[in-house]
Amino acid sequence: MRDQKMYCYTCGTDEPHRRLTADEKAWVKNKTHRKSVEDVFMCKAPNCRNLRTGFQKRPFDPILRLPLREDL
Repeated sequence: MRDQKMYCYTCGTDEPHRRLTADEKAWVKNKTHRKSVEDVFMCKAPNCRNLRTGFQKRPFDPILRLPLREDL
């Protein structure tokens, strides 16, 4: 799936977002204890990596950012 332009709460602007990889989904499930993370997207803006769902701009409180791949 290609990137989708969505509003990023931390950037304050519309930014490209992408779906998560399998390893990233596992990390989010472990961190949030959600049953499904299929609707979670990551902001691709430089140094952001904020997570949101397709329907909510700020579903996680506090804000949740995906760590770099080597830190997963």
